[in-house]
Amino acid sequence: MLTSIDTSLLIEQADQLGAMIKDSEPFHHYIEAKRALQQDKEAQQLIAEFNKMKDMHEEVQRFGKYHPDYDRVSREIRMLKRTLDLHPSVVAFKEAEAELESLLNELSVMIARAVSPSIKVPTGNPFFDSIGCGGGCGSGGGCSCSA
Repeated sequence: MLTSIDTSLLIEQADQLGAMIKDSEPFHHYIEAKRALQQDKEAQQLIAEFNKMKDMHEEVQRFGKYHPDYDRVSREIRMLKRTLDLHPSVVAFKEAEAELESLLNELSVMIARAVSPSIKVPTGNPFFDSIGCGGGCGSGGGCSCSA
């Protein structure tokens, strides 16, 4: 059982880790890319158009292919999404976001493994998700942990 002193120390160390993450290169790239994206008028216009088109697409999806504008709206949203995904500011932001997410996933796995090798950490990354217990004790899979 953790005492209040142990808990305070743990919280202090977590704060220090957070400060170190905020001082990291991936975090600074993320902040710079986010700021650049927010200041890019063309990208912001594309995002606004995409959000408006997304609302139209949701409306059309309610009726599916029977809606008279289904084909047009579906085609237009795919084209707009591709244009948005290829915009330099959006590309830079997504790359910086993935870089920061990778760092956070790595840290999460390292912390979990320091506690116990059987702790699962859902990272969304198949490499990290496959490390450790494969399927859990209740799955009948190849778990080597003892229940």
